[in-house]
Amino acid sequence: MNEHILILDDEPGITKLCTRLLIRAGYNVSAFTESSPAYQHLRSNEIDMLLVDIRMPGTDGFEVINHAKKLQPDIAVLVMTGYGTVETAIHALRQGVDGLLLKPFEHGAELVDTVKQALLDSERKRDAARINTLRPLFNVTESLLSETRRDKLMILIQKSIQAHLRCKNVGYYQVGGDQTVKLLSGIGNVPAISSENSKNGFLDKIVNLKKPIIINASGPGSKDFGSELQKLNLNAAMFTLVKGINGDSLLFAGRDENENPFREADLEMFLILSNQSAIALENARLYAELRDYVKQVEDSQQALLRAEKMATSGRLSVSIAHEVNNPLQAVQNCLHLAGREDLPEEKRKEYFDLANTELDRLMITVQRMLDFYRPGAVPASKVKLDAILKHVLDLLAQQLDKQKISVSVNLAKRLPEVFVVDNQIQQVFINLILNSTDAMPDGGELGIIAKPVKDGIEILIQDNGPGIPDESLPHIFEPFFSTKEGGTGLGLTVSYNIITAHAGTLEIISDNGPGTCFRLFLPIGGK
Repeated sequence: MNEHILILDDEPGITKLCTRLLIRAGYNVSAFTESSPAYQHLRSNEIDMLLVDIRMPGTDGFEVINHAKKLQPDIAVLVMTGYGTVETAIHALRQGVDGLLLKPFEHGAELVDTVKQALLDSERKRDAARINTLRPLFNVTESLLSETRRDKLMILIQKSIQAHLRCKNVGYYQVGGDQTVKLLSGIGNVPAISSENSKNGFLDKIVNLKKPIIINASGPGSKDFGSELQKLNLNAAMFTLVKGINGDSLLFAGRDENENPFREADLEMFLILSNQSAIALENARLYAELRDYVKQVEDSQQALLRAEKMATSGRLSVSIAHEVNNPLQAVQNCLHLAGREDLPEEKRKEYFDLANTELDRLMITVQRMLDFYRPGAVPASKVKLDAILKHVLDLLAQQLDKQKISVSVNLAKRLPEVFVVDNQIQQVFINLILNSTDAMPDGGELGIIAKPVKDGIEILIQDNGPGIPDESLPHIFEPFFSTKEGGTGLGLTVSYNIITAHAGTLEIISDNGPGTCFRLFLPIGGK
């Protein structure tokens, strides 16, 4: 035990007995029989407990307690008295006493036990008071930091100051580099900014003080400041200057004429709230920058996606033109033949049926094109990857055939569905297959394998072209990097970003035989 106990009793025998018992119990003890040296000791030493007699000649124990509490507010108090009345006990409780000991006490253990209990009770009361004080501040901090929109945060700051300082008038000012003051937001009756932006105005004087200030109409304080309160019909005001990364701020809190003046404790609370407000505003600024950055990244990704779609559409033009032109020519021929006057009705019907068949084929082709060009904001849904692969291969069939590329497809039975954006995954397959065809300008073989693996589906797209140079492999997914003459360098970047956004992976396997092998993995659960 290192607790320091101060004993004050006019009876020397009692002070000696208490000193001996408490030192034996492990306490540090200072004993006095008069109040003056006891007060002096309180001023110069930190005391954990005051053990004081209630009735002493010329000195009232409760006066001693009151004086000690002013000097050391957290001191524990144990009173001794030979007059244990109910009135004494009530008075002691009102004074915030932690224990009452009746004299004479029969056993030394009674004193020691009472001292221990009084110290413990005092500590508990201090902890409870500390928690009760801090809890509202924690709640304010949490509420301020959880709001990241500056306009809403300004309102929340002012309402928090109103609630905790019990004032109706709150203002938040911005202080410029030239010390000019600008009102950002205010509630109630707040000091206005002079129209000529004078350097000698009331608020300018407050800013130039560079320290927190309380102004009460009843004083103390500058007469000039007091006259400003009268103009605003205020009884009290507080100002504090808050330093910030992007400039200083000035906070104002004011109470009306019929309200109580501010105290030093109010100023301490105001300083805490002001600092929390500054941190919250900086937090909101950083969040705003982050939101802007994320928006720029999203816009850039969408721009890349649109650019690559345009590039892909050019590469698809040959296949699409062939797919559209053939049925159109067939329909034109059928309608021309059906229009002959000498044609039998049965033959005319045959030509019309053939034209309808070709129109259906044309509609299917157009629908495939629309599926590919749908906006990127289409929501994800459960789809079958084998269906998407077959759809893409049908779309590219004419181009693959023209380039003399044979395709072998090995799809596992009962592939699980995946949660993806249909047209985005379709674009990935188109990009990877067209990359493979570009690697085989004189024809070749393209192998596609899809199989279930742990937690997802694996797709391998393998060509037998010359492969990618080793020095290019680390950069293959970087934007605008291309190993092909005239390539955009966006196809693999966009594909990689799409797969990553679906919580999947896209990589090149270098030990899977000749040519290039892309490995694509998509989780069953999606994002």
